[in-house]
Amino acid sequence: MIISSALMVWKGLALYTNSESPIVVVLSGSMEPAFYRGDLLFLGMPDEPIRVGDICVFKIPGRDVPIVHRVIKLHDEKETGKQYILTKGDNNQVDDRGLYNPGQLWIHREHIIGKVRGFLPYIGIITILMNDYPQLKFVLIGFLGLYMLVNRE
Repeated sequence: MIISSALMVWKGLALYTNSESPIVVVLSGSMEPAFYRGDLLFLGMPDEPIRVGDICVFKIPGRDVPIVHRVIKLHDEKETGKQYILTKGDNNQVDDRGLYNPGQLWIHREHIIGKVRGFLPYIGIITILMNDYPQLKFVLIGFLGLYMLVNRE
């Protein structure tokens, strides 16, 4: 019941925000001081164009983890209408071309999962802890199961 409710809320948020992943956790310090490791980000995918300065979450094909970085340069191709996007972490010295696939110099709109619309500081740290220490997942699930058994009404 709880799992199905959580899934319904997640899918509802995805539809409402027009983003496949409406909530993400910052996993590195590359966006400091704007966002810190463990911050929970709320995303949306508006119809408006991507602009320089927007903080976007994007996913590179072949990589599992999405990246949260700022748009630093745009190039619009007049003939096709395709938008070329270059990103960079605020705390990084160089742009993200080294993170893109070999030979790829730009990302495109289809790589963007969403624009950052809001955040809660450090709320996502539990996600990072569960990934860094997998046994913590089992302990947490065990406590939740025990709690449900004891407080059953």
